[in-house]
Order: sequence, then structure tokens, then C-alpha cells
Amino acid sequence: MKPIYQRLNLFIDGQDAYTFVPVEPLGAQSLTIQRSTGDIVLNPPNTPIPATASRYEKTVYGILGMISLALSEYTIIMTGREHRARFMGYDIYRAADFDILPLNPNVSVQSPPHPVEGHLLALVRSHLLGGQFLFSYGWDLSRRLQTQWNEREDDEKNALWEQADDRFLWNKFLQSRLIDTDIAQDLSPYILPIIYGTFDIRTVYIHGHRIQLCLISRRSRYRAGTRYFRRGVDHEGHVANFNETEQILLVEEQAAGRISNVEKFSHKLSFVQIRGSVPVFWAEVNTLRYKPDLQVMDLQDTADAMRLHLQEQVSIYGEQSLINLVNQKGYEQPVKDAYERTLNQIELPNVKYQYFDFHNECKHMRWDRINILIEKMQEDLVRQGYFHLDMSRTDPVKIQQGVVRTNCMDNLDRTNVVQASLAKWTLNHQLKFLGVLAEGEELDDFQALSRDFRELWADHADLISKAYAGSGALKTDFTRTNKRTKMGALQDGYKSVMRYVRNNYFDGARQDGFDLVTGAWTPRKNPITAVSLLADSRPLAIRSVPYIMSFSFFMICAGLTLPRTSDYSLFYYFMLWFIIAALSITFIMTHGIEYVSWPRLIPATDIIYYEGPGFRSGHYGKGLKGSIAKKFGFSRKALPANGIPNGRKRALTVNKIEEIEMGTKKRVD
Repeated sequence: MKPIYQRLNLFIDGQDAYTFVPVEPLGAQSLTIQRSTGDIVLNPPNTPIPATASRYEKTVYGILGMISLALSEYTIIMTGREHRARFMGYDIYRAADFDILPLNPNVSVQSPPHPVEGHLLALVRSHLLGGQFLFSYGWDLSRRLQTQWNEREDDEKNALWEQADDRFLWNKFLQSRLIDTDIAQDLSPYILPIIYGTFDIRTVYIHGHRIQLCLISRRSRYRAGTRYFRRGVDHEGHVANFNETEQILLVEEQAAGRISNVEKFSHKLSFVQIRGSVPVFWAEVNTLRYKPDLQVMDLQDTADAMRLHLQEQVSIYGEQSLINLVNQKGYEQPVKDAYERTLNQIELPNVKYQYFDFHNECKHMRWDRINILIEKMQEDLVRQGYFHLDMSRTDPVKIQQGVVRTNCMDNLDRTNVVQASLAKWTLNHQLKFLGVLAEGEELDDFQALSRDFRELWADHADLISKAYAGSGALKTDFTRTNKRTKMGALQDGYKSVMRYVRNNYFDGARQDGFDLVTGAWTPRKNPITAVSLLADSRPLAIRSVPYIMSFSFFMICAGLTLPRTSDYSLFYYFMLWFIIAALSITFIMTHGIEYVSWPRLIPATDIIYYEGPGFRSGHYGKGLKGSIAKKFGFSRKALPANGIPNGRKRALTVNKIEEIEMGTKKRVD
């Protein structure tokens, strides 16, 4: 395997070319990207740099790939990295800063010549700076230990990007220009794979054993996105918010002291779990209400999509133990019912289902009752096992033959608690099997190990939650302290408010960033036809109400400063502006869908206005009803035949001609 270059010097030859020269080893083949044609050229060793080229002021730590927007193609480079740890003899980094280089000499990233280009660049930049991107120059972060062991012979001849798990290779679309060339093998030292996930590691000493506990999560690039704009399954069997979580335990049998080489670890153990959205067609439609409209779409291929998803998991991981934490009553019940109904239809072997009513079982802060679920799952956990590699033996001691797949509605808070509990149970058994813990001893008997375990899982939960929901995870006080607290409940309240604000007013642009960078949507080379990405085409009445509301609040505040010459006149003054403010708020909530920040690249129109078979908890936020509404043109029944309000239709989607000209939502990789 050719090693990836860890540091590059960039030389810019005016408007002609970008040339990347490895700092080490000296004389290595440099890479040139022609700006006029986009051609990628691997130069012979020791090729001199043109005298007209100037050196870029920053060191380049890797090429993330190339992306084509409306006016130009761009090269994305990493100019900052943060060292996270040394693991398995390799350094692990987080990508911290990025630069975007235009190939078109007439395009400036700082001052784009067209507002559409500026908008698309802002989406790319925001996605890069807002994500948790991890990489290593020599160790494949995208694959679990067991897979690396099984494929170790092929890895000797394959480049790092060829070894990577396609699901978790986050920059696969960005790197496609390099990967799809005829010289991809020769370009391997320049192709840096990254994952979107989490990585943390802690070292402790117990009974003379040096122990490292590591936690890695890997987020799938398929059906990637934000909390309310990516739910359920797609027609290819990919589910939203799919994450693989691997807990790795490294044990040195007898540590002579506190300074030890990482390669002396005699035992390497891995326990893998997965999470993902309920694999049926369902969604939650934002309406500015705290709870969105729940919608379950009973499509003809629902069973086929679930079958595709579960068959893929069985082929990758083996037996599947499905834990469903969705409430069996109230708002969430239709999702649970659809899941179980469809699962009974497909009757797959090697798939077991376990329901646990989390909120009912653990109400009144009785979180110790998680043990009820653990007891139910013990037989599956023992049978599926974990991966155990004894470095003194040629074959693994144990192979993990299945995984637990956990889900709740968001696959965040309840799922985090359950996964941490399953991981803790497994870690206890691993340490006892190795003889690190004696019979009767438990992980919680060792303060340092117990604290590190809880912090690993709590931090892991926060990062996964921020990526999907925009805030830290709820219920992490239990993960951190082993008990539920009133202060933790207050913090959960604050996080819930932050989620509401972000999910309703900011996640549309975040979703566009996911779709653009992962290749779910690609733009055409004509920004003029894509102005609908920027234009606010809602009716004037819809757009003006927030300004009226703001002005009424201003007048109320201004009235507090008026001299009290007549309480009678002030009463009518305040009553007038309070009525205007109340009417404005009522109008906004009644037409809530018009005020949500929706994705613009791949509009959600087909979900918002779905009229097929299934379940819908309500039709809030779509305007007024009745004769008065008809008179003023705000009635749903007075809408066009396609059921889409003119304003929202223009704001959310484009006609067929624009869709062809502006871009496509078909994945190209």
C-alpha cells in the first residue's frame, strides 16, 4: 500500500495550474490540476516547479476532493488538522480548517460573480466547518477491527481509499474525480479518505494491566441529513441517521510501568452496534408547532425497502437483534405499528425483534429499569459475541456473529442510553474473560475506568446528536453519572428548545449542505436558472406578517416610555398593538409551513402534501379553512388542483425545465 502524503506544498501558477508537491519524501511525484481544463496530471519524479508559480501561504494536510458548482469546479484542501490520539500505531486527526480553490480563473471564492454561486459555496463551507471529520494517513477508520482482520491480505495491495467501507467514506463523491481517472492507483497517495463520526480514547490501569478503551462512530453517507428532513427508509433500503458504533478494548497483560508501547497490547477486542431510523416510509412535517405533523406513508414497496435494508445488515454483520424504543401509545404509536406490521410481512431469517417501552418503563427517573431490557437481550448478546484477537495466536479467539440494531424516533437520546448499557454489559464480560476483573468485581468498582467509560459514551452521544438534531443529546446526565438528575432534566429542556429553533429555522440550509457535498444533488452549469435557490417567492401577505408582528412589539415597548397623561388613551393604545401582535402570531402559526426553513436543493414537497394511503396526525400550518378563508384566498380547499399553495410551491420546488437546468437529485457515485 502506498502511504498517503501527510504534508503538501501548494504552488499556484497564475491562472494556469495548481501544483501539489509532497514535503516528504523528497523528489516524489507532484500533482498538477490544470485550471483551464480540469485535467489531473501526475508529474514525473523531481519535476521542477515553474518559475512563474508562487507558493501558497498555508501548508496542505490533504486533498479532500473536487466539486463542481454552477460557474466553476473547485478543489477542496485541508489546511488545518487537530491531533486526537495515537491508536494502533497510527495518528488520528480531526479535519479543522479548509480552503476552497476555484479552477475557473474568473471566479473568486471571496467575491463570487453570481449570488447563486456564492450561495452554493456557502453551503459547502458551512458543511465542512460544521462537521466532525476524522481521518488517519495509515489506518482505516471506516472499517471495524473484525473486517480489517478478514481483509488483511487484500489490504496489503490496496490503497487506503480502496480499503474503506463505501458507506462511511464521506468524501467518496468529492474524490470521484480522482478515483474515476485512469491513473487512480498512481494517485492513491493524494486520495485521503475521511469519515463523519466520533473518536475518543482513554487509558487506565487495573491490577497491573494497561487498558485502552476507544469508542468510534461512523455515519453513513447514504440518506444523510438533518433530524426532520431525513427520516425513515428510501427505495434502495438506506435509512436516515445510520451510525455504526464500535467499542474497542486494548489490554496489555502485565504493564511494567506507565510508559508502554502501544504495539505491546496482547489482546484486542471489538464490540459493534448499529442504529438507524425505523425502516418504513415516514416523516415529520415541520409546522412551527413543537410536535410536527407525523406522517406514515403506506407505499407499495415499503416491505421491499425494509427487506433490502435488513438483508444488507445481515450480509454485513450477521444476525440482527432489533430493539425498538418507540412509544406504544400517543404520538409515536403509528410508527411503531408500521414497523411491526411490515416486519411481520417480510419474515426474514436471522432477524429478531424486541420491543421495549422506554418511557413507560423508566418513568419517574427510574432509569435503573434499563436492566430489564439487558436481561431480555443477554441470550442474544452471548450468542452474537464480540471480536477478540489474541496477538499470540494466529486465529481470533472470538468472532462477532451479529449486532444489536437500536432505534427510537430520532435514534439519539433513548438509543444512546440503551447502547451505552449494552456496551457496559459487554465490557464487564470482556474484562472478566481476560482475567482483568475477578469474579464479583464490576466495572463500577474502579472509579477511573467507570468515569472514562461514562464520559466516552456521553461525549459520543452529544456529537451524534449535534450532527443530526443540532444540539447535544438529552439524558446524558444518566450516561455521565449513572443516575437521572433534576439538573439534567433542566438541561434537557434547554437542549429541546435549541433543537426546536434549529430544526424549524436553520436546518433547511444544513440539509442542502449534506445533499450538495454527498452528491445527492448536483448543479448544472447555469446559475441564472437556479435563482429560485435564493428568491423568496411567497405571496406578499405571507412575507409581511413577521414584519407586522415585530413592529407591533416595537410599538408596545415604545408605549412603555410614553408619558402617562391619560391612562384611558394608553389602554386603547396597548390594546390595539396587542391585538395586532396576537393576530400576527396566530396567522404565522396557522400558516406555519410557509415560515419553516425548508431544503431548496431537494424540496420536500412530495412529503408535505402527500395525499396517499397511510397515517397523518394532522394538517397544521397549511392555512385557514372555511368560508372566511375562501373569501380571502387562504383556504386549503381553494388551492390549486395539485394541492400545493402557490407561494410554497414556488419557494420549495421548481418546474420540470428548472429541474433539468438547475440540477439533479440523482446520486452520481
